[in-house]
Amino acid sequence: MRVLIVEDNVLLAEGLALLLRTEGHEVIGTVDTAEAFLGAVDEHRPDIAVVDVRLPPTFSDEGVRAAVEVRRRHPGQPILVLSQYVERTYATELLAGGGGGIGYLLKDRVGRVSEFVDALRRVAGGGTAMDPEVISQLLVRHGRHPVDSLSPREREVLALMAEGRSNGDIATRLTVTERSVHKHVGNIFLKLGLPPSDGGHRRVLAVLSYLSQ
Repeated sequence: MRVLIVEDNVLLAEGLALLLRTEGHEVIGTVDTAEAFLGAVDEHRPDIAVVDVRLPPTFSDEGVRAAVEVRRRHPGQPILVLSQYVERTYATELLAGGGGGIGYLLKDRVGRVSEFVDALRRVAGGGTAMDPEVISQLLVRHGRHPVDSLSPREREVLALMAEGRSNGDIATRLTVTERSVHKHVGNIFLKLGLPPSDGGHRRVLAVLSYLSQ
């Protein structure tokens, strides 16, 4: 993968770059401002961008705001937000744009390099990778949403789908059969109004519907 790193902490940026190169990926650049992020994506179109939320000059939400703008300019551009913070307003806007290829992980909760690299691959491939803590903070309710029609078990399944888990992983986590998970996933698609013609893409659409409620 061709990866762009958007991070103002020099040690972290260099550490990420070394990690990714060790894993066989190409780091096309490291930048530390929103403006440089936008320019690098316009010029290089990376396979994925790893972006911090807080960048100079105000260290508030420059990174995630720039990510929203990148997705506006280049729909479907894969972005993995990697931060210590959950910026709910722009994170929700980023997710609401649809199209998949979105992840949001918390730096302090990434326990293993293999998990991070796996999340990177899923997002670059058009999937999702969401930290459960991010999910819980984004679920601020505003009126009735189709997700409200899901059963408690279906919501558990959908939450694990949002983390990027496969049906097999979900079955193990919930101590049920994979066939049971497959049935729950089918019910989720039906209740969220996702037509059969969407094929495999329905999984991403269901996750985005859940996260943007």
